[in-house]
This record gives sequence, structure tokens and C-alpha cells, in this order.
Amino acid sequence: MPRLGNLDDLAALCDALGSKREQSTRTVTMCAGTACRACGCLPVAEAVEAEIEKQGLCGEVLFRTTGCHGFCEQGPLAIIEPGNIFYAKLKVDDVEELVSQTLKENQVVERLLYTDPVSGEKVRTEDAIPFYASQTRVLLGDNTKLSPENIDEYLSLGGYTALAKTLTSTSPGDVVSTVQASGLRGRGGGGYSTGRKWEQCRQAPGEEHYVICNADEGDPGAYMDRCLLEGNPHAVIEGMAIGAYAIGARQGFVYVRKEYPLAVRHVEGAIEQAHEYGLLGDNILGTDFSFDVKVVHGGGAFVCGESTALMASLEGKVGEPRAKDVHTVEHGYLNQPTCLNNVETWANVPKIITNGAEWFAQKGTQNSKGTKIFALTGQVKNTGLVEVEMGASLREVIFDIGGGPQNGRAIKAVQTGGPSGGCLPESEFDLAVDFDELYEAGSMMGSGGMVVMDDSACMVDVAKYFLTFLQDESCGKCLTCRIGISRMLDIVTDVCEGCGTPEQLDLLEDLAWTVSVGSLCALGKTAANPVLSTLKYFREEYEAHIEQESCPAGVCPALIHYTIDEDTCNNCGLCAQNCPYEAISGDKESGYRINGEICTRCGICVESCNKKAIVKS
Repeated sequence: MPRLGNLDDLAALCDALGSKREQSTRTVTMCAGTACRACGCLPVAEAVEAEIEKQGLCGEVLFRTTGCHGFCEQGPLAIIEPGNIFYAKLKVDDVEELVSQTLKENQVVERLLYTDPVSGEKVRTEDAIPFYASQTRVLLGDNTKLSPENIDEYLSLGGYTALAKTLTSTSPGDVVSTVQASGLRGRGGGGYSTGRKWEQCRQAPGEEHYVICNADEGDPGAYMDRCLLEGNPHAVIEGMAIGAYAIGARQGFVYVRKEYPLAVRHVEGAIEQAHEYGLLGDNILGTDFSFDVKVVHGGGAFVCGESTALMASLEGKVGEPRAKDVHTVEHGYLNQPTCLNNVETWANVPKIITNGAEWFAQKGTQNSKGTKIFALTGQVKNTGLVEVEMGASLREVIFDIGGGPQNGRAIKAVQTGGPSGGCLPESEFDLAVDFDELYEAGSMMGSGGMVVMDDSACMVDVAKYFLTFLQDESCGKCLTCRIGISRMLDIVTDVCEGCGTPEQLDLLEDLAWTVSVGSLCALGKTAANPVLSTLKYFREEYEAHIEQESCPAGVCPALIHYTIDEDTCNNCGLCAQNCPYEAISGDKESGYRINGEICTRCGICVESCNKKAIVKS
């Protein structure tokens, strides 16, 4: 790779690579993100490359593997151009037909097309699939256009020209003003003004200034940052370099979970390639600006997603938060001014610099600008990564993009914002995806997890699940978090087991308030959200557990009773054979009975019964 000595060198290279890209009239783009790899995309990709060569199409067809396309459950998937043809759930056995029919004969293979679960019809093109059509894919859209392991593909799309523009024609103060005017708010959960944070860090006195990319994504079910870092690491690096120029930093860190091996590999490779081109290191593009990035592996502690705990970990200390009266923009890493943003925030920066603050600000609501990526999971037909304009309603995300309930059951609630987020009922689904509206409703944007639950979910059990997670992940430094979460969990467990009392619900609310106001960091301050939101919107379920000693959803084992309907049962004995606790006795002549004292309510007997004779009450 030639080292780029100035802006003209970069412009010439980008133009050359862009022209070469335009000459590729036919392309096959396969997703090779983590989810598709788990579905077996790599053998399929190898087979496609081999078949292209076998059929003599190497000079005519460009094949690339990319980062996550978002529609993870449809992997392995591929997009064929021209035509925007979308093939889903590909297998090695499909490859010969794909190449011979679609690439050689320009014929669509109908059986490989995506089937819409709502209409049941085949959909030919990616942009016609409801999952994609209802999104605004500003960041995720780039994932489908480039190989994350090839810097030339990023450059062919104009990569690093935002950095070049910044270094050659914009002052640090103007960069900060542009980001502030765009209305970009931190996508890591807090929603703090990015431009304001940069300005505070820029003005803070210190021997050194630092920038950090927080890729320590610990929310259950959330993988937005991982997929951006896997699929477009150069956008994150370029954003960090622009931020470093703006605040006066020479060193940056990407703090990424060690459990994200593909993201780690891609970002480390991207840093190496950027060095070779002279886009990182000393005197970038012939200017007096020098900047470097190091990758640091996190150990998987959820609390290290909090800024001060992350910086303590970065220094080699125990990952514990500190009091918020000392701000990291003034005294952060090594007690120096430090600007920390998450992956999605940094990835937005080059686009803001390239397109202008007004371009970014025209999307979204008055106080929440741009787009936001969510990990849509749970009981919906379409799951995966979705990117929507701020202000889109929860109903649009869940029903238009998600396709509605998965199994024909009624959707009951959605939990937004990760384990510390709130659970909102269907009646609140017209709320906008907006930092302030979600907060007012008792939830939060968080980093972008969105878990949809149908009427088979017990909301008391949901609160118990998240409290269990938060108790395990609490660092234990402050008493309110260490003891308060544990005590809240004790009370919710009592309710789930039928031992709760009405007085405990009042105590639970008091505890939740104490934990939220008395904890050091966001883990403790938001830990009460699952409790308070479920008490607010689903209080009748708590009361049913206490007053009727029953779980309306039939989830809590202590409140479930199994019996065998003698009129339906054919005495086949499958339930007794499969019961791991030998809680079912009897024979074909006398019939079978369930011993309630031995039964653990595991539900295996229900699954084993072909006649649906096991009755749950």
C-alpha cells in the first residue's frame, strides 16, 4: 500500500477505486457477520467463489463477503446485482443453481427468494422486503457495500475524505460546532450531547487528551456495536480521528469485549491497514496532526460499559465506577481529559462532517436527531438489527419491521434499553423512539436492545430475570446497589413463589427509589426500571401472584399445577417415561397420576403428550 502524503493523494486514490468499483456490473454480496457465520455462511461463500471460477465468470462477477446485513435470522443470505435480488437461507447445494441460473443466465431462482411470513408470498428484491423497506439504513446500509477486511472498499466509497476535509480546511472549534449543531446525542445509553461533551473535553486543561470508543456491549440480546465494528471498522476509526483532532488528542483506544473475536480481528486489521496508508500515525496526510489507536480487550464485565469503570479497567485497575461529581471530560483516563463515545456515535461522525449538520438534523425529532440502531429480538416474526429514524413509533418497529407476533399470540410488552430498561405495554406502543419520550414513560433508549414479549410472558418473572442479571453484574462498590438490588430480587422472588404480601409491593417501590437515587453509576441508578415499569403497567399480575397465588401467564413454577385429564389421556405412558423426576406413576390399566409434591413443573410431560392431556392450572 502506498503511504498517502497529502489530500491530493487520497482524493486520487478514492477516485481510482471508485471508478474501478463502478466497472463491476455484476456482484454477489454475502453477509459474513457473526450470525450468518453461525448459520454456516462460510462454506456457502467458499462454494460460490469456487463455482464462479468453475463456470468461467471470474472476470465478470465481483464476489465479496461483508459485515452484518441486519436480517440475521435469514442467513446465510446474499444480494445479487444488478437487480437487488435477495436470496435467503442459502445452502451449499444451492450454489450451482445460483451461479448458473442467476449469474450466467440472468434468471431468478424462485425457491431461493425470501418468503414474507405475513403474506406468505415470495419477495424478489431486498428493498421490497418489509423488514428493510420500513428502515432508514444510514449506517447499516454501508455494511452491505464493503468488505470490512479491505480498506480499499471503504476508500472507494469516499472513506477518510471526511478526515481529510477536517484536517485541511476546518478548525477544531468548527468541528465541535458542526457536531453540536447536528444534534448528535450519545448512542451508548445516556443520550448526552456529543458536541457539548467534545467542547468540554477540548477546553479542559491537561498534559494529554484521549478519545475512547466504548465497544463493551454487555446488554443481553444487544449486538449493534459488535456488528458495526465487524462490518465497518474504518468508519469508527475515522470518527475517532476526527474527534481526536477536535479535542486535541493524540491517542485513542477501542475498548472491546474479548467475547467479540470477529470484531476484534476486523478492527485490529483496519488499524493496521490505516497505518500502512498513513491515515493513522504521525503527520497524517502530510499535516501536523498525529493520532494512533490501540485495541484493548475487556473481560466481559457489564459494569465496565460505564465510563469511569471502563477507564479504571483500561488503567489496569478493578473495573469499578466512581462518583459522578468528577467528570471524565476533565479527569478521565490517567486523570487526563478524556472523551468517550460508543461505536455507533463515532460511526456517525464522518457522515456528519461529509454531509453537514443540517443533513443529520433533518432526521428525527426536535431533541433526538438522526437514526438509531436497535437489536429487535423476542416474539416477533422478523428479528435482527434495525435502523430507524428517531421519532418512529414502537408500533412501527414491532409490527411494520418486526412483522408482528411470531406465533399468532397477542403482543403484550416491549422492553427497551437493555436489562436496566423498562417494560412498556401494548397501549404505549405509539410512543416515539426518542430519548425523552421513552424516559418519561419509565423506560429508556439505552444502547438499543428491544425485546418483544407476547402474552405467554409473566411480567413478574421478567422483572426477576433482569434483577438476577443486574445483581450478578453489580460491582458491589456502593451499598445501595449491592444490597438494594439483592433485596428487590428477594421480594420479587417471594412474589413469584406465591409467598409475597401486599405490603411488600410498597416496600419494593421504596427500595427501587432508594437504589435509583443512591447508586454511584448508571447500573444501579437504572436497575429499578424493570421493577417500577412492571409495577406501573402490570400491577395486576403482581396482585394475582399474591392474592390468588396464581401466575396468569402460567410461567412461575411454584404457582403451576399439572394434572392429567383422564377423559383425554389414552394411557400411552409417554409422560411417565419422559419425566426426569419420576413424578408420574401408574400404568396402562389403572391410568397415570402426577405427584404434585415431586413435580418440579418443568413441562417435559406437556411436551411429551400427543393428546394434550396434561392440564396446567
